[in-house]
Amino acid sequence: MTRYGIWLKRLAPQGLLGRSLLIIILPLVMLQLVSTYVFYGSHWETVAKRLAKGLAGDVGTIIESMRAFPGEDERSIILAVAASRMELDARFQPGAILPNQPDAPPSGLLERALTEAMEERVQRPFRIDTESLEREVVIRVQLSDGMLEIFAPKKRLFSSTTYVFILWMLGTAMLLFGIATVFMRNQVRSVRKLALAADRFGKGQDVGDFKPEGAREVRQAAQAFNLMKSRIQRQIQQRTEMLAGVSHDLRTPLTRMKLQLAIMGDMEGRAELEEDIAEMERMVEGYLAFARGEGSEQPEPTDLPGLVDDVVSRFRRQGAVIDLHHEGEIVMPLRPDSLARALGNLVGNAVRYGGHVWVRVGLRGEVAEVLVDDDGPGIPDDKREEVFKAFTRLESSRNSGTGGVGLGLTIARDIVRTHGGDVVLEDSPLGGLRARVRLPL
Repeated sequence: MTRYGIWLKRLAPQGLLGRSLLIIILPLVMLQLVSTYVFYGSHWETVAKRLAKGLAGDVGTIIESMRAFPGEDERSIILAVAASRMELDARFQPGAILPNQPDAPPSGLLERALTEAMEERVQRPFRIDTESLEREVVIRVQLSDGMLEIFAPKKRLFSSTTYVFILWMLGTAMLLFGIATVFMRNQVRSVRKLALAADRFGKGQDVGDFKPEGAREVRQAAQAFNLMKSRIQRQIQQRTEMLAGVSHDLRTPLTRMKLQLAIMGDMEGRAELEEDIAEMERMVEGYLAFARGEGSEQPEPTDLPGLVDDVVSRFRRQGAVIDLHHEGEIVMPLRPDSLARALGNLVGNAVRYGGHVWVRVGLRGEVAEVLVDDDGPGIPDDKREEVFKAFTRLESSRNSGTGGVGLGLTIARDIVRTHGGDVVLEDSPLGGLRARVRLPL
């Protein structure tokens, strides 16, 4: 994309309403500009020239009449007729001479048109003054026996169609802009409602019965969203029911195996079998927790720093060294049990692989952040996304004897993303690994 394309993209409105109005208004503005150019370039200039020629013709008529009837009485009658019939206040100054000053170029279209008309119709030395008086133009013409001074109203050089055209142009533009704004606002409102419903559903919040409205395409998208929501909810319900049965079926044989070991008493290899059964229980719990996804819990207003404090306190009771700091109360809609489990996985990893852990909670604009730092060996940059995949363990960077099935980070990110946020791994300024949890308010 060229530099001008990037510049135009930055200037363009970002919202659908603004862009829609721009699509409607921009051609309208271009049409108005073309109409204005045509009007001022042809119609207004033509009318101005005709009005200027009419005024210059009246001035020439007065001069020729005074030349044909040079008597003072006749001159008074001619000037009186000019005042009553031509709206010209004409005054004759015997023996006066035009001021000796250089001719200034005409400053505007009307003055230029009047100058050309006077040169054509009068053909005598003259001066035009359009600045001294607000409502009149002063025209001074040098005659053989004196100077004729004429005060003409400026309205004789203007056409009312100019103002009518401007008012019509602005009025229609504002009317069309208002109608387009009202119409497009109604169309955009339905799109915003659909986006809000999709965002709430993506965060696991209750959407309810979303009613399709708006244009046909928007209604089709809303209907598709409702069908998708129903299918996803049905699949979640079926998965939950299935996992409840699987959980019971898997726990029952493990319980029988534990009872059998207890009855058998001391025997060779018993400790290894008990350890294997305990490991199987941990694996089953991890698999079921990953598949269950904590989907049944509903969001509720929760104090995030208090929730983090509870998680940290649980690890401190187990002997972990954790430094906790938070920036006051942050209340937001959360699934407390699910998020506590996700944060527990992150803090547990930091405790397991580091000697000291630092946890920070605070607001960053419209996002709440939880930072979990440790001073452990960390994870290479090219492996940080891989560890979020299910059943992934990095034996080269994490102790293989610490247990687990490679689902802790996977579950944590899955839970945080159901809240509309994300979990990313970074280098910690304290020497180990940093887990950054971002939760939109």
